[in-house]
Amino acid sequence: MGDSFATHPGALVDSAVIQVRAGRGGKGSTSLRQESHVPRGGPDGGDGGDGGSIIVLATDSESSLSGFAHRRLWVADSGANGASSRKNGRKGVDLTLSVPVGTLILDQSTNAVLADLAIEGATFVVAQGGQGGRGNTHFATSANRTPRVAEPGRLGEDRAIRLELKLIADVGLIGLPNAGKSSLLTALTAARPKVAPYPFTTLDPQLGVVDPESGTRMVLADMPGLIEGASVGVGLGLRFLRHIERTRVLLYVVDGAEADPWANLEMVRREIATYSPEMARRPSLYAINKIDLAATQALRRRTRRKGLHFVSALTREGLDALKGDLLATLAGLTPVEDSEAGAVTIQLPTLKRQDASISVERHPWGFEVVGRRVQILVDRTDFDSEPALDRFQVILDRIGVNAALEDAGVAPGDTIRIGELEFEYQP
Repeated sequence: MGDSFATHPGALVDSAVIQVRAGRGGKGSTSLRQESHVPRGGPDGGDGGDGGSIIVLATDSESSLSGFAHRRLWVADSGANGASSRKNGRKGVDLTLSVPVGTLILDQSTNAVLADLAIEGATFVVAQGGQGGRGNTHFATSANRTPRVAEPGRLGEDRAIRLELKLIADVGLIGLPNAGKSSLLTALTAARPKVAPYPFTTLDPQLGVVDPESGTRMVLADMPGLIEGASVGVGLGLRFLRHIERTRVLLYVVDGAEADPWANLEMVRREIATYSPEMARRPSLYAINKIDLAATQALRRRTRRKGLHFVSALTREGLDALKGDLLATLAGLTPVEDSEAGAVTIQLPTLKRQDASISVERHPWGFEVVGRRVQILVDRTDFDSEPALDRFQVILDRIGVNAALEDAGVAPGDTIRIGELEFEYQP
């Protein structure tokens, strides 16, 4: 058979915490038409461009999150400012972050799952670019035909996220430390994981790809050895059980030369079932390794168990039959079984926020106005512009902020804070 392989050259970086900051929207323009035959030209200021967003893309070309190990902050391009003659600013360039297929995106502050990028090409906008500010063409009225008011661009979303890689493979090799999983991966594929006769040789999942002449491709993952208590976090158990979740078929590897191989097998099965009953029901095969040893040969002669593959990673005995059964098992999976193995992309719905709600909180230093609508107003006001400041005060009164402050007991001269804006209250 013509075998090929693919392994990640080094440790598999399977989690990273990063800060993502989308681009700010560009400023709107306050331009007025300047033409010799139009003595009082109207507004012609263009809108600012939207800021660039940050998009996470799942791709098979990445096998690790190592690209995020030494860089924490990722910032997208800001939008350009608007200009005269109704010229809108260009949109900021989106920043795309490529991650391996099987990456979970979680909000670092709430631990909520934002997206599960389980298929090639899946994308998620993890930070939305800020809207560009409107130019003064939007503020002309019958009473004010030459408005000198425009909006600054809004800030883009800024959040800390955690990326977690759940390794995706067709077959996961699982078993106790030193059961021979790495040696079996080496024998079934051309992968070269570290192999040594002591426990915990494998500290990170290793991949190998079987690509027989028939053209059927099969990805195998050698999972680090489980120990008793792995399902409740003993050792590195939870970290590696998370990877096993993504495998479509489980291959239990047992050292046939151990004193009680069946007890070892049952312990591993028990840890899998405790961690995930669904995962324990996944299609499984059993490889009793080290048939080249006398103890394993004696085990085969006296066992009456069905469905076992007695193999030798050293001499390759029984490997062709095992490989054939693995391929047949994969070929027989239904779409439902595949979806249970995690080949689904999930984007959780964004919680709806009430834009109109405004609340006033009293503090020893003054009063804080809280509400999405009033925060948007602050973001869209250019406080260096006197006309824009006048408009800000009119809208505060129109949306009920002044009334809410008075109900809370505000007095002239009290400090008012809205987001990062702080000012003195004057009725």
